[in-house]
Amino acid sequence: MNSLDFSPLFRTAIGFDRLARLADTARAAAEAPSYPPYNIERTADDAYTLTMAVAGFGQNDIEITAQDNVLLIAGRAPQAQDEGRYLHRGIAGRAFERRFVLADHIRVEGADLENGLLHVALRREVPEALKPRRIAIGRGRPEQPALEGRSEAANSQEGQAQAA
Repeated sequence: MNSLDFSPLFRTAIGFDRLARLADTARAAAEAPSYPPYNIERTADDAYTLTMAVAGFGQNDIEITAQDNVLLIAGRAPQAQDEGRYLHRGIAGRAFERRFVLADHIRVEGADLENGLLHVALRREVPEALKPRRIAIGRGRPEQPALEGRSEAANSQEGQAQAA
């Protein structure tokens, strides 16, 4: 199966075009080269670490960009010196570009380069407005705000009529 047909979903739902793009990106990622190798580790409930093996690259050779739920890590190949001295060159030093699709509310906290490994710290931060909140149950009827465009007298008369 090379493609998915989302047209039935698009007939009755709005805003799921991102799902189709995500599926296409995942399919294309399976066909993409696997250099450089990486690990994704869950370090806490809402924290992740992306570790990428970037042997031979320095801090000035790597660029990390996060935009529109996409994390882009690109490496420029360092300048090769003494090219003719190698009998075997097994450590890849070619340029690379890796893209990672981030879920909503995932934020890049920082990155460190240590011993040829690039560590990128990620954290999920759900805004307070989207977090579930507990609603207290009181006694009696909840207070209703006055309807706009009506006078207080009309609102109070209607409340008295409902109470009777």
